[in-house]
Amino acid sequence: MKSKAWGVILVLVGLGLGATLLRDQVPLGSARNPAPAPATAPAAEAGARLQNEQNTIEIVQKYEPGLVYISTEARVTSQDPFGWMMGAPQSEVQRGVGSGFFVNAAGDILTNYHVVAGTNGGAADRIQIRLLGSTKTVDAEVIGLAPQYDLALLRAHDLSPRDIRPIPLGDSDRLAVGQKTVAMGAPFGLEFSVSEGIVSATSRQIPIGFSTGGEGITQRAIQTDAAINPGNSGGPLLGSDGRVIGINTQIYSPSGQAGAAQSAGVGFAIPINTARNLLPRLQAASGGLVSAPRVGLQPGILVQGRSGVLALGLGMLDPQGKRAAGLPDTGLLIGGVAPGSPAARAGLQGGGAPQDFPGGGRIQLGGDVIVEAAGQPVDALEDLQAVLLDKKVGDQVALKVVRGGKTRDVTLTLDESAFQ
Repeated sequence: MKSKAWGVILVLVGLGLGATLLRDQVPLGSARNPAPAPATAPAAEAGARLQNEQNTIEIVQKYEPGLVYISTEARVTSQDPFGWMMGAPQSEVQRGVGSGFFVNAAGDILTNYHVVAGTNGGAADRIQIRLLGSTKTVDAEVIGLAPQYDLALLRAHDLSPRDIRPIPLGDSDRLAVGQKTVAMGAPFGLEFSVSEGIVSATSRQIPIGFSTGGEGITQRAIQTDAAINPGNSGGPLLGSDGRVIGINTQIYSPSGQAGAAQSAGVGFAIPINTARNLLPRLQAASGGLVSAPRVGLQPGILVQGRSGVLALGLGMLDPQGKRAAGLPDTGLLIGGVAPGSPAARAGLQGGGAPQDFPGGGRIQLGGDVIVEAAGQPVDALEDLQAVLLDKKVGDQVALKVVRGGKTRDVTLTLDESAFQ
């Protein structure tokens, strides 16, 4: 059920959260009952390695040099209104850590936006990276920021060509549940750590990204049980061929408290195809922002959820009520259309006056219902957003729309206004 994804407590990782390392207390063996000695000597290490172990070792040895450790500093204003009376500093430096990886020979580094985020939607005041096996930190500049996708592109200064070790990108559209995963990063600041797991789900819909309005954007994410913790954000998730299949971004935390966040075996990664499609726009951003396309429509069904106002698809409604209202079984009901927007130019129509219903909801009937986009079924706003993620100016999106009980084809053209 798509809307339930919004209720899951997602704790952003990689923001430099502190951690206390606890040493397990292991009881000493009793003198009366000594541990039995092994019957035979252990096999030689090289000969005892399983095929999977050898594969992991080879992946780490070959591609871990392409991983980078990221540290940031951002100056934030003190929130204490009485601080000035006591002579306290009116600003403080907030530090964070995270991960990233080289994607090309030019030295471009992909990471999460939240790893390098500063104040007012921009980047941190200072971003530095460190490479595997080096004690030297070098400054990095922002090439492009995509807050709604939770992606950022950096480029480091003072690196020689031999320092730049790109990790090849895979194809996240070809993933299968059960496939091996290798996560690299800096959990709790423990740099250049590696964990292993499997793909637990290939299309988990979760809210990823940030915007000034707070709405973000919902994406399909890869779920993995490879251990991901605060500090892993921005690091690569690799397949058994060593290619990047995702970018580690979030975890599920049963505690719901950022300070106590830790892996529960449910981690999420942005599919690498999303980042690959966005890469040209990030490279051309000249340090600026890259936004997801906006087509200018408002959903017709809104409800109050635990994390704010959520848009629902028709699949969530009672069948009898949909039949009485002349609505299809599934689809995205359009409540309003912004004048001059791509949706308006495509001839899409919104509904009538909104009606409130118990529980903090609102519905606008009478508008078009989008049931398909680019050949993919649509039953919620995230379905439409997922289709638009990799589009650029001038692209056209074929829609199937139900109006008055009849299905019609509509072509939505993404012009410059969709990317402003």
